[in-house]
Amino acid sequence: MARAKRHYIPGQIWHVTHRCHKREFLLKFARDRRRWLQWLYEARRRYGLVVLNYVVTSNHIHLLVVGGQERDVIPNSIKLIAGRTGQEFNQRKGRKGAFWEDRYHATAIEGGDHLFRCLVYIDLNIVRAGVVAHPSEWPFCGYNEIQEPRRKNVLIDYQRLTKLLGFDTYDEVKVHHKRWVDDYLENGRNTRDEKWTGSIAVGSQGFIEKVKSLMGALAIGRESMEAGDSYQLREPAVPYTAHFGGKKDDMGPENTYLWDVNL
Repeated sequence: MARAKRHYIPGQIWHVTHRCHKREFLLKFARDRRRWLQWLYEARRRYGLVVLNYVVTSNHIHLLVVGGQERDVIPNSIKLIAGRTGQEFNQRKGRKGAFWEDRYHATAIEGGDHLFRCLVYIDLNIVRAGVVAHPSEWPFCGYNEIQEPRRKNVLIDYQRLTKLLGFDTYDEVKVHHKRWVDDYLENGRNTRDEKWTGSIAVGSQGFIEKVKSLMGALAIGRESMEAGDSYQLREPAVPYTAHFGGKKDDMGPENTYLWDVNL
């Protein structure tokens, strides 16, 4: 099948998901999840990738980032992170073949409340999978870094996150972030919502129309629809199920339209 064209929106927030080849649990070892995070740090240093949140599971990753003024920041970053992680794993295991699905999924996210909901959705991914009871128990996600900012090996851009969420101080971010996560857990709101992983864009109706306008002719045939307290822009896709370990899954249909990269 012919590869889809990339679509680029400068300064846009993107929720990126990438799964292992054939849904295999190739990230089941902590050392490989740790290496993925180390290469994420290198992408931040090398390309200026702006990271807002992340989680590495046993067979897929979630990454919340902001696109730069140069269109190749995100594709080059994913290529570096995924490529080096896969190469190191194959060399260590004497394995040949693909480590990742060749395309990753990217959903445009509006700032403010929609960004906050996506942020928490990513935090709770590993809880939905039944691996831990609280994201603070999983060292391979951004929850603890958001709550306790690092001095070294910083991955998350705390200042940018504060601005995009609409707060005046980072202390406000930490307080509201913890409150939202705890509220979702206590009130049974931690359910899978495929709009975050199966859409071209998620936000207000005005945001969706703006994305469609920026896409121009490429938006023809894409549907705008309500999704709870949000709107989403969708395109036809074949759903898949990325099983994590017998309890629940958290990956939706692939979106090969907005971002596409060879690894």
